[in-house]
Amino acid sequence: MLASASPARLATLRSAGVDPLVVVSGVDESVLDGLSPSDLARGLAELKCAAVADSDRAPRGALVLGCDSVLELEGEALGKPRDAADAVRRWQAMRGRSGVLQTGHCLRDTTTGEQLSATASTTVHFADVSDEEIAAYVATGEPLHVAGAFTVDGLGGAFVTRIEGDFHNVVGVSLPLLRELLAGLGHSWTALWSPR
Repeated sequence: MLASASPARLATLRSAGVDPLVVVSGVDESVLDGLSPSDLARGLAELKCAAVADSDRAPRGALVLGCDSVLELEGEALGKPRDAADAVRRWQAMRGRSGVLQTGHCLRDTTTGEQLSATASTTVHFADVSDEEIAAYVATGEPLHVAGAFTVDGLGGAFVTRIEGDFHNVVGVSLPLLRELLAGLGHSWTALWSPR
């Protein structure tokens, strides 16, 4: 079960052979404060996982995955922008610079109650985009719905010059980390593959 409304996370999992049931957690993401960006991402993932795993929506025997991403820029955690003006300001601050995309992952086995969580970090280098490019990108609406106000697998991909680390983590779920968490709970990654 995927405790996330992110279509990019779902598409990433499906392209990797895993077809989870999506149950949106409905967690208030403003409840955690004063944490480092890495701890914030992991804490939000844990809240999302718990909201679904502890509900009657998660049958016994389910594996529940919660994820949350923030962009760390000079020590500050940037989630989704508040509005278009906020997205423009962020891009003006990000252009020509680098940030670290932090994605928290929390996986719980509802059979045993065991849970593991960790954060994956990927450095993202942004192009020195013009004000006109920023305005055009924000006008598409895409950056308003994603952590850090950018995508690497959508229209924003042209504004990312390179990444250091796991590409899938920038999209929203680190497949290598998820495989490690599964193994830590005694499950095989390949056992989750759906028939094609």
